[in-house]
Amino acid sequence: MSAKIRFTSATATGLVLAKVGHPQRNEPLQTSKEVFKIEEKDQEPLAAIFLKPFKNLSAHRFSHHSSLDQHEMNSCAAAIFAADDGLLEKGCDIAKRLYAKSNHPNIKSGDLCISLVRDIDIDGELIRGLCILKSESVVPFLSISTRDGDLELHTEQGINPEKIDKGCLILDHLASKGYYVLTFDRTGSDSRFWVRDFLGVVPVTDSPFLTNKYANLAVAFIEKEKKGKPAAADDTPPWGNSNAAITYFEEKENFSLQEFEDEVLKTPDAKARFAEHRSKIEEEQGHKLDDSFEISKKDVSNVKKKIRSSMKLDTGVEIRLKPAVAAKPDAVLEHGFDEARKMKFIKIYFNEDLAD
Repeated sequence: MSAKIRFTSATATGLVLAKVGHPQRNEPLQTSKEVFKIEEKDQEPLAAIFLKPFKNLSAHRFSHHSSLDQHEMNSCAAAIFAADDGLLEKGCDIAKRLYAKSNHPNIKSGDLCISLVRDIDIDGELIRGLCILKSESVVPFLSISTRDGDLELHTEQGINPEKIDKGCLILDHLASKGYYVLTFDRTGSDSRFWVRDFLGVVPVTDSPFLTNKYANLAVAFIEKEKKGKPAAADDTPPWGNSNAAITYFEEKENFSLQEFEDEVLKTPDAKARFAEHRSKIEEEQGHKLDDSFEISKKDVSNVKKKIRSSMKLDTGVEIRLKPAVAAKPDAVLEHGFDEARKMKFIKIYFNEDLAD
């Protein structure tokens, strides 16, 4: 099962900062000469800002083909957790690693913040964490101050906490298995660089992860299959197609790949194409998916809300539904097929246009 993590009591105590340029563009790396000590009054507010992006993320762990002792990021984290005075040296080593891995032309230079955080609650135990944040853009901020009895407006360039591009939180938990690591990359395009090349982590394949992965994989496969077929009057509506997979996850306590294929995919051709689809995803992500696991009902609900809330049609039309409507779309939507145009259609029932 996934760990329960709370940040309400967390405090950030020290920082190592860096400006990470791009080696191929001859941009330098600049790192802190001393640990920046955070004043006591700022420790909790800063921790709240640093840790906010890590809520509700899937867990990862460090992985090495030979031994975790040879994993650079794992070793840096272990040294920092072992002694607080290692933050400066190992924090700078982390910045140097990021700089060395930033050779791809699409990778942007940016500001790096490495913070030691105390009193993170994980399953009721207070532990430490190492927070790594990278911001690849600065934005203008406005501030008003008093001078000589009057007010002045100032502009400054800085980091918007809501727009931090990449982040990693290494928790001092399950060290022998590669620690408990949370990570994100808002840019999306370079996530392989951040997750694999720099951090060297793989997903913790627990119940929530596998439920999310298989449910989304199944829905994506069914939608892809549907788009590959010519329109026909007796086609199942889009919501029905997606629900065929989701219903399986809702009704079962445990997932079995063979059972899923027999009950949902049914035909040998569909099973074979799904196997190809799954293998492609496994190859892209660098790990195989388990064939059986306990289903996380919470994550099934999240996937269900996501797929029911919108429709993207090939004619350029997108329909978005509020959760209450998405739960029972047949109450206001009617699907059909126009023989003259040889196209599907959706009829929407309503009482008045609230946008007027």
